[in-house]
Amino acid sequence: MLRFFQALMPREEKFFALFDRHARTLVEGALALRDLLEGGAGVPEACRRIVAHENDADGIAREVLIRVRRTFITPFDRSDIIDLIGLLDDSIDQMQKTAKAITLFQVRDFQPHMRQMGDIILRAAELTVEAVGLLASMRENVGRINAITEEITRLEEQADELNDAGIRALFLAHRGGDAMDFIVGNEIYDHLEKVVDRFEDVANRISGIVVEQV
Repeated sequence: MLRFFQALMPREEKFFALFDRHARTLVEGALALRDLLEGGAGVPEACRRIVAHENDADGIAREVLIRVRRTFITPFDRSDIIDLIGLLDDSIDQMQKTAKAITLFQVRDFQPHMRQMGDIILRAAELTVEAVGLLASMRENVGRINAITEEITRLEEQADELNDAGIRALFLAHRGGDAMDFIVGNEIYDHLEKVVDRFEDVANRISGIVVEQV
């Protein structure tokens, strides 16, 4: 009955624009992360860009939470709104943690598997923007939203495979040499894998919202 009355009342549509703005910071962060993984002298500037995009994302997330408290009729359940913006924010937070680790260890050279994981992260971010953009008309776009979330899950599986292959290559390269290089490389792989995991979390939450609302 509550949903019936909610459907008759005007909704606050601003949430969809905020979700879209936040998701676009993920793409910008992913572009900076991919540039970072090219290595060389551009690493510090790429790290700075990631931090700047993470700060922008935090501001958008705060605005969403303020609106949740002040809005009478929300587009879907308040808990889903809070969960979704939180998971979106976790994705760019993890990119920032990756940049922080790279800065801390002063890494300037990255393995091919790391760069491939960077490509996957960028693709996952682009798909997330598309999925979030379809939420305002999810009933008309159920098929496409489901296809996007399934593709993000496949990307996460590919990232797992790259992570395993990369750590194996790292071990073989350093088993007779500097153990610290292996430890640092392993740490970076762990952060990159977690970035992709956070995108899968977003995809799963979007799937859940669609199931509940459609």
